[in-house]
Amino acid sequence: MKPARIIILTVAVVAAGLAGMLAMQMGGGATVQEIVRQAPTVNVLVSAANLPVGSRLNGESLRWVGWPESGVVQGLITDRERPEAINELTGSVVRFPLFEGEPVRPEKVADSSSRIMSSLLPAGKRAVATDISVATGAGGFVLPNDRVDVIMVRKGDDGAFRTEDILSNIRVLAIDQQIQENEDGSKAVVGTTATLELTPDQAKVIAVAQQMASRLTLALRSVADAQEPDTTAPDYLLAGGDKGQVQVIKSGQIVTGTQATQQ
Repeated sequence: MKPARIIILTVAVVAAGLAGMLAMQMGGGATVQEIVRQAPTVNVLVSAANLPVGSRLNGESLRWVGWPESGVVQGLITDRERPEAINELTGSVVRFPLFEGEPVRPEKVADSSSRIMSSLLPAGKRAVATDISVATGAGGFVLPNDRVDVIMVRKGDDGAFRTEDILSNIRVLAIDQQIQENEDGSKAVVGTTATLELTPDQAKVIAVAQQMASRLTLALRSVADAQEPDTTAPDYLLAGGDKGQVQVIKSGQIVTGTQATQQ
């Protein structure tokens, strides 16, 4: 064999060996052990469904969900602090809407007691109920937490009907609902009583208006109006006003206590 061929063969063998060693080293370097550490979690109580205002909590409407421990803030209910929270909150009333998966905070629910409505009322407010129907309750679309105007319709001395906005931008606390069967056999939810959040003066106004009016109608307002202030009570509908006089309603008209005595 010629010396040139021997040299070429030797170089080829050495190059192949070096390539194999390099491939082995590269293959070994690509093997990296990855260690994934899961962030510690704690179980947080959340709503298991969309819950409107006035809903009662139970075992089906609440559940525990793993929550990153670093994301737990004050006010969240955890199984470490209140392991029996689901049983403790069963029967409680939702004060503000809860959405599925939203953490349940104590300030969003009211204790299950006979004073449910009083827990929904802000300080200084009153809850007053008024009868409604499909015709007087915006076709049945008035729901708790909506804002409405209260319109009074009454008959004047001349026999003509007159309308007046006696209260505006009033919050609806609750709607007493019942199931009504339609002629075709389908079911419809119809409110019969609306409970409104009023100031003491507004409560007097609607009490007088209920006696004077041929009809009280609730006009549904846009949700964009929620931040607007509500109206002050009409002076002529305040029973007694600032003077402490007693007002009497006769034939749909207001007369003072003195006038009523003379008559």
